[in-house]
Amino acid sequence: MTIDPILVGLFANRLHSILAEQQNALVNTAFSAVVRESLDLACAVFDSRGEMIGQSVGGTPGHINAMATGMHHFVAAYPPEQLEPGDVLLTNDPWQTAGQINDITVATPVFLRGRLVAWFASCCHAPDIGGRLVSAEAHEVFEEGLRLPILKFLRAGEVNADLERLIRANVRTPEETVGDLYAQVTGNEVGAASLLRLLDEFGLTSLDDVAAEIMNRSEMALRDALRELPDGTYTNKIVTDGFDDEEIVLCVTATVAGDEIHLDFAGSSPQSRRGINVVLNYTRAYASFAVKAAISPEVPHNAGSFRPVHVSAPEGSVLNCLPPAPVASRHLIGHFLPSLLIGALPGTAIAPSADALWMTIWRGPGFMLNVFQTGGMGARADKDGLNTTGFPSGLRSTPTEVIETMAPLVQRSRELRVDSGGAGRRRGGLGQVTTTVAHDVDSWSVNGNVDRVRAAASGVDGGGAGSPGRFGLHGGADLVAKSRVTLAAESVVDVMLPGGGGYGPPRERPVAAVLADVVEGYVSAEAAREVYGVEVRYLGEPDTLVRMPEDYAVDEEQTARLRAGK
Repeated sequence: MTIDPILVGLFANRLHSILAEQQNALVNTAFSAVVRESLDLACAVFDSRGEMIGQSVGGTPGHINAMATGMHHFVAAYPPEQLEPGDVLLTNDPWQTAGQINDITVATPVFLRGRLVAWFASCCHAPDIGGRLVSAEAHEVFEEGLRLPILKFLRAGEVNADLERLIRANVRTPEETVGDLYAQVTGNEVGAASLLRLLDEFGLTSLDDVAAEIMNRSEMALRDALRELPDGTYTNKIVTDGFDDEEIVLCVTATVAGDEIHLDFAGSSPQSRRGINVVLNYTRAYASFAVKAAISPEVPHNAGSFRPVHVSAPEGSVLNCLPPAPVASRHLIGHFLPSLLIGALPGTAIAPSADALWMTIWRGPGFMLNVFQTGGMGARADKDGLNTTGFPSGLRSTPTEVIETMAPLVQRSRELRVDSGGAGRRRGGLGQVTTTVAHDVDSWSVNGNVDRVRAAASGVDGGGAGSPGRFGLHGGADLVAKSRVTLAAESVVDVMLPGGGGYGPPRERPVAAVLADVVEGYVSAEAAREVYGVEVRYLGEPDTLVRMPEDYAVDEEQTARLRAGK
């Protein structure tokens, strides 16, 4: 069938708007700060076969890409003849979706005149799913909470009351957890209603043909980008903190052959006895994201852009763990994959970043709160790394106002971490420091799902490493990472996030850029002198210092002021 290219373009743009509506409806009706504030979610639309046509602007690669392949499990479990309008399905099976039982995928089939024409789905991190709080302490997935196979949450518009009672009985935050499920249902319904209006507007009874053309365009665009890479085999290795003293090594061999790329993770560490293991679906998710981000970020993201990328990892390895392996903190390994892959591809575009999202779970009498924080991004070949930016997850850090509203916690300080970005011609992004206390509690606890407290982000092409992170008592000992730690009432906890690696020799950084870093508080005067070879002296009042623009241009007036010692 010949598809009008103008129709395809219009339809793709309208779908983009519909997906924004879906996500907005989900976020605006969500109960938990995890979804509402940090956007730990993904939204997408699929054709009748479960092939992803498009995704919303927000959403983590681990959710959206895992959901893209995971939808095939929904379609296989419930063929069209077993579905009817008003049905809604869900699952949190780690091996079928996003690799962690806290991540629940909710999928809604869309019917037009009794015929299945599409699916809308979303994946969100539930604030609690029972079992251990999210950590790496478990030895089996069974310890990590309630595992739900693909089930009907709604049947013909009626809530499965038995399933809802089961979920409520197994979680510590029933209102938030179930409330977010209803928000996901609402988001899907909003998307489905808008899609049906769009089909009616264009006089279509199916979107499969248009969807196929949208996906084919993405596939062709990514294949064109792959052809620009020189054929060959490229390798890279990254070392992560692992669990306790169990260091984890990640290896990749990337083989570029014409318009396809094969990513083989052989050589990576065997699966861990603790919950930092990654299922293959999650490995595929971040691997395919990394390829597209590195070589063709402008290509629309859908099933077509996955087709030229082939991913494999040995069964029983940390990147293809087998059940019943524990997987709760799988992001602490999976988030390293983009840095691993981008470093392997020719013409490295970015230095390693803080990578793993830091997730602390604070608990005490009457409260439990998930807090997300992000470290620095690696420097790019032509730009500095971004400070406290959630790369590659895309998540937002939890605002202080939300933390202090939802729990008896107070952040005494929250500031950028000076000198944490790796030195270089282009400086790595800075991490952040927060200092937290609890009020009116006898005892409390924290789970610190953190990494890069030992293995810092390395630099590229002569750039310096970023600073490793620290998770510990203020002025005291480090706290055990990836496990629940009981705190005394008077404890003060520092969360110090790592910085990104630098790019290029530090002595090649423009003097004006070093001065700007010192003025902004990104680099200390000592580091400017010892690392960059630039002596910075304060003359006059601090508020007379010149603030440099981002492109480091210094006009004649600014030059005169600098020479005058101001």
